[in-house]
Amino acid sequence: MRSTRRFTLATVVALALAGFMAAGSASNAGSFYIPTPTPTPRPRVVESPVPPAPTPSPDLNTLQTLDSLRARIVQRLTAPEVRRGRVGIKIVSLNTGKVVFETDADKYFIPASNMKNFTVAAALERLGPDFKFVTSVRAASPLDADGTIHGPLVIVGRGDVSASTSFDPAFPKVIDHYKALDALADKIAAAGVKKVDGDLIADESYFQGFAVPETWEWDDIEGYDGTEISAFPLNDNVVDITVSGGGVGAPCVVGVRPANQIVRFNNACVTTNSGTAQVSLRKDMDQNVVTISGTFPAGGKEFVRSIAFTHPAELYIALLKERLAAKGVNVSGGVQTRNAEWYSANNRPIMSRSLPALPLQLGDKGQSQGGTEITKVESPPFSVIAAKTLKPSQNNYTETILWTLGEEFGRKTGGSGTSQQLGVGVVRAFLTSIGIPADGIVQYDGSGMSRHDLITPNAVVQLYTYMAKQSKFSQVWRDSLTIGGVDGTLRNRFKGTRAEGNIRGKTGTLDQVSALSGYVTTAGGEQLVISIVTNNLPIAGSARKAFEDDIVVALANFNGKIDQ
Repeated sequence: MRSTRRFTLATVVALALAGFMAAGSASNAGSFYIPTPTPTPRPRVVESPVPPAPTPSPDLNTLQTLDSLRARIVQRLTAPEVRRGRVGIKIVSLNTGKVVFETDADKYFIPASNMKNFTVAAALERLGPDFKFVTSVRAASPLDADGTIHGPLVIVGRGDVSASTSFDPAFPKVIDHYKALDALADKIAAAGVKKVDGDLIADESYFQGFAVPETWEWDDIEGYDGTEISAFPLNDNVVDITVSGGGVGAPCVVGVRPANQIVRFNNACVTTNSGTAQVSLRKDMDQNVVTISGTFPAGGKEFVRSIAFTHPAELYIALLKERLAAKGVNVSGGVQTRNAEWYSANNRPIMSRSLPALPLQLGDKGQSQGGTEITKVESPPFSVIAAKTLKPSQNNYTETILWTLGEEFGRKTGGSGTSQQLGVGVVRAFLTSIGIPADGIVQYDGSGMSRHDLITPNAVVQLYTYMAKQSKFSQVWRDSLTIGGVDGTLRNRFKGTRAEGNIRGKTGTLDQVSALSGYVTTAGGEQLVISIVTNNLPIAGSARKAFEDDIVVALANFNGKIDQ
């Protein structure tokens, strides 16, 4: 708990200006920024509206001092909108590790999407930037001369998040919901397959565990930010529900993209003669049933909302069958999905963990049959996926990465448990190996959607320092981070300041929570590592971000010397 000792603004600023940061001063848990030594290393979230632009320093010709910089930060900490919240800050020199400023840097905070830092960094180090997610197409026997597969055709999914509209170079100007499926169907047809005399099966056994992390809140799992984790991601595991007007007094016209027979509607929306759209969508918790209510004006602009899809593998395999038929590949049987529980119940080895040359258990009586890999598709390298994950703060990709770490490292080294549990173990082992204490973070998921996750600013700064100075993949890491005023979740922040094009890092946003960590270069040419986390601030998200931005701009404007 933070100390309840109170400081007036005048007292705090006076202390700062008096240099109460002098070396050798006694530690005081209630003060705002007495630095403690850095521990010695041991052997959609959808962003809120654009915050007000921070005010640049009025005079950059006067050489600033560390005391004046610290006083500016302390003054910002005592602002009325911040004083009742919890704030953790750690700012250090990347070059020397010298502490510029800190407050409650070793205390726990809910991180929101700053948790993604730890998951993606661990994956980059353990999987490597060239790692690719592979989707295999396998059959019990080779193709006949006429291009027929006798028996089922099995698609083995391993979490390829790039099967998404967002990886299409034409996105968002063109949204092709079938592009990834067509790429797979083209490869199957190109392999010579003309007919499948059996079922089309989606083998989703690669991952184990409940598809929604157990500590997520129920109202997070209906929309884009809280989609299920699946071995068969498709279009970020959402479908687009469309609503438009019909005849006046008639039900609204409701549709779904991509078109499918799995999503069902309870349409209570009525078309009106005029007015504005007042539409409400509600999806059943564990079913693909969407209730639409409200009113929509005739002739009004189409309303579109992304809704999380329950059991993505079901949609994936149903649409793939349709795309195969469009390319002349006929599947005579139906479609089905098989998870790890199915293989266990039928006493069969999990196919997704077998090498292509190993026998496949496909027969109805469990007899071993020779397996053939017909073709496969690979994702872009992980370096690309890391950037597609961190810059827009994509939750589903991060969770899939965590589960992949669990399977690729946790289970393959003898671990047991769910994919998520194993993945958390891999992240923890990585962090310990780079000197972050075992209790430096508390992790329940990969993305930070869980309100049970906890981090310390110290741990974030240690991670960013390691990734910049010791990681073999430091440039890939930097390239994956969002850039102030340029892209990702920082694209609308820092415009017109010295932080624009300068700050690189990761944001985090939940109700009453905000975070910003990263690298910033001062006007004096020195690089800093920063972590700012705020909790318990029931104010507008833009105000929380303005607080962070003011501090970052003050650092970017600093023209004095830190490393001297």
